[in-house]
Amino acid sequence: MHSFAAWATSRPACRDTRFLPFRRNPMSWWSRLVSGKSQSNVKPQRLDYLSEALALERQGDFDAALTSYRLALRDRPNDPKILQNMAIAFSKTGRLDDAIRCYRRSLELAPQLSGSHYGLAFLLLKRNDRMGAEKHLEAFLAKPPGSPEAERWVRHAQMTLEELRSGVDTISEGPEP
Repeated sequence: MHSFAAWATSRPACRDTRFLPFRRNPMSWWSRLVSGKSQSNVKPQRLDYLSEALALERQGDFDAALTSYRLALRDRPNDPKILQNMAIAFSKTGRLDDAIRCYRRSLELAPQLSGSHYGLAFLLLKRNDRMGAEKHLEAFLAKPPGSPEAERWVRHAQMTLEELRSGVDTISEGPEP
């Protein structure tokens, strides 16, 4: 079976290839349509769902951000940073059980992830799990983030841990990591 391009260029009146755009690019839309093939070097581009989710979260659209995080997690199911970001978004929408689940899963994958220890500690405090909160605050303070903006979270974690150890009942909730 001959292709249309071969047939068209074999005709004396049709040898002018200016009118055959697929002739200049053998994998044009027409030949892809007819043959069902595409160029092997053309790869579909994957969306960066994580960047999209972070942008949606900055805009305050947490439900849409969670959808994008789920899509990112589908592409990279064992990425602790995605899980940590999902936990933050779940916290902001009041879905604390889901947030706790995401923080715990991120810590299974990366036990050194200080942001997950911090976030989980304060969610556990909301549930009056003081021992669990203390454990995660200690883990956070064992390897705190080194950035200058993290200093306020480190101070807050230290203060909260001291209050937990002293038995004070009025423990303040912390800012999100």
